[in-house]
Amino acid sequence: MWFTLSRSVDIGEAPDFWEWLPDTAEGYSVRGAYDLDLLTTGDDPLMGLPFDLVWHPQVPFKVSVFAWQLIRDRLPTKANLATRGVVPTDDIFCVFGCVHVETADHLFLSCTTFASLWQQVRDWIGVLGVDHNIITDHLVQFTHLAGVGKAKRSFLQLIWLLSAWVLWSERNTRIFNNFINLVPQLLDKVKLLSLGWLKANKVVFVYDTQRWWVDPLACLGLAT
Repeated sequence: MWFTLSRSVDIGEAPDFWEWLPDTAEGYSVRGAYDLDLLTTGDDPLMGLPFDLVWHPQVPFKVSVFAWQLIRDRLPTKANLATRGVVPTDDIFCVFGCVHVETADHLFLSCTTFASLWQQVRDWIGVLGVDHNIITDHLVQFTHLAGVGKAKRSFLQLIWLLSAWVLWSERNTRIFNNFINLVPQLLDKVKLLSLGWLKANKVVFVYDTQRWWVDPLACLGLAT
């Protein structure tokens, strides 16, 4: 199914809309479908890692759609908005006062303000790793930080999607609401929302909330 009924990933109320998944920026066209060989072959060009990793049964659908847009560089970053003529070319710099253009790779992985969240998340989980500077590589590497265990990979996948969502929400909060949360506060949001998402789907825990803040893998029975 190439069309999906989606909700805006931006902060604020917005009506639902139909979205052409192979190209969310330009929308559907016959020529575009031919260019992707969708009308001439049965192959799905979006199958396989990292695209499979954006879908997770315990992650809200809107977050998965956001992540799908992120790894295809379809988010309305300042760089993308300038390319489309939505914002002037002199308004393309990172919202955090960096002298760098606000691309997705910069915003989520290289920004001196945001990038530290990934290390803090790894410290909280208790796993080691390094950060790639390309979104797709970062997603795949982070998800496989802890080896080949299926349950642990699923948890890390959820945490990556949630962390990216928290970062994007914070970026929008700073732009539209002129309000700032510090990175430790963003980590607290990751902890709180991850607990809420898992409990909402009736995952069996051996934990109390205070312990979750300290050792989530132990709470899930995944500690080594």
